[in-house]
Amino acid sequence: MAAAHEGTYAGDVSPQLAWRWVQAGEAVLVDVRSDAEREWVGFVPGAVPVAWKQWPGMAMNPEFDERIRQAASEGQKLVLLCRSGVRSIAAAKRATELGLEAYNILEGFEGDPDAHAHRGLKGGWRHHGLPWRQN
Repeated sequence: MAAAHEGTYAGDVSPQLAWRWVQAGEAVLVDVRSDAEREWVGFVPGAVPVAWKQWPGMAMNPEFDERIRQAASEGQKLVLLCRSGVRSIAAAKRATELGLEAYNILEGFEGDPDAHAHRGLKGGWRHHGLPWRQN
């Protein structure tokens, strides 16, 4: 299950648990990757795109607070997905500061790098066979 992180955010969940919550209508899947990442690497159909940072320069998204509140408008918990599960922790902490119930999805969309620094072979949303598409 999800372990809370000392009050900073609701906890970490596996990609599989996050997807079960989304399918059951208990959670909203929020993709906090940049627009470019979703476009070039792939995306989860139905996920709400709310970038934590954006290009150029990976600057903070000035619309994050407003957009994350909109994503949670139905009162559901949020499960946040990024590339590797790092940015989604920061985004979950911010969402929690805003009074929302937010969880980090472990391993992210692409998973951990292997011995050759390649992603996609060691965990992650795609590796677990969960729904995704690429343009």
